Amino acid sequence: MMSESEEHGSLLEKINDKIHEYKHSSSSSDSEDDKKSKKSKKKKLFGRKHPLHHVLGGGKAADLVLWRDKQTSGSILAGVTVIWLLFEGIGYHLLTFLCHTLIVFLTVWFVWSNAASFVNRSPPKFPEVILSEVQCLKIAHIARKEINEAFYTLRNVASGKDLKTYLTTVAILWFISIIGSCFSFLTLSYTIFLMAYTLPMLYEKYEDQVDVVGEKALIEIKKQYKVIDAKLLSKIPMLSEKKQH
Repeated sequence: MMSESEEHGSLLEKINDKIHEYKHSSSSSDSEDDKKSKKSKKKKLFGRKHPLHHVLGGGKAADLVLWRDKQTSGSILAGVTVIWLLFEGIGYHLLTFLCHTLIVFLTVWFVWSNAASFVNRSPPKFPEVILSEVQCLKIAHIARKEINEAFYTLRNVASGKDLKTYLTTVAILWFISIIGSCFSFLTLSYTIFLMAYTLPMLYEKYEDQVDVVGEKALIEIKKQYKVIDAKLLSKIPMLSEKKQH
């Protein structure tokens, strides 16, 4: 039989052990919360606040670009690559390709429809594609908005009011013209598609590393711009007058 003092001592030891366990669990949870808060506070590229899937629209297109379904995304990439090889490697022409594709498609459906009666099966149902008036108006509205914004931008650049925007636009167009002289339009379009179709997926996979490198690159670009601004742009009368105002 234990005495009252021994029982009291063992009870105190149990209470102390519980207190230590609670402190340890609370400190570990606090450290995990600190890690999560630090991770959430980490700067994203271009000041992005939402996940990349949400930025890309969050629909089926975002699923394809981020390769959520690898089989479907890989099939699309393989199909586009085959078409590019047909045009660039073999020298296939676009109009010829479209006509041959339609010939094969119509032939398969024609033979299938006639053979279905001999094997006692129902003929295939050709998909009905009908564009509604609402869809056409929506597409026209989007195209109208984009064209008006493009003309508005061109008018602002050509108005002579903003020399900085003019120089930036000319530099971008000059850079695009140099790239266009090195590649054909089809190869350039395929390269842009390949980059748009694979870079978001790679960025999401190595997001933390890319954000660190991108932040350093943006800081360096801002430093170089300040140097150019101090040595060249500030000496241009139109820009210096705007800064004074």
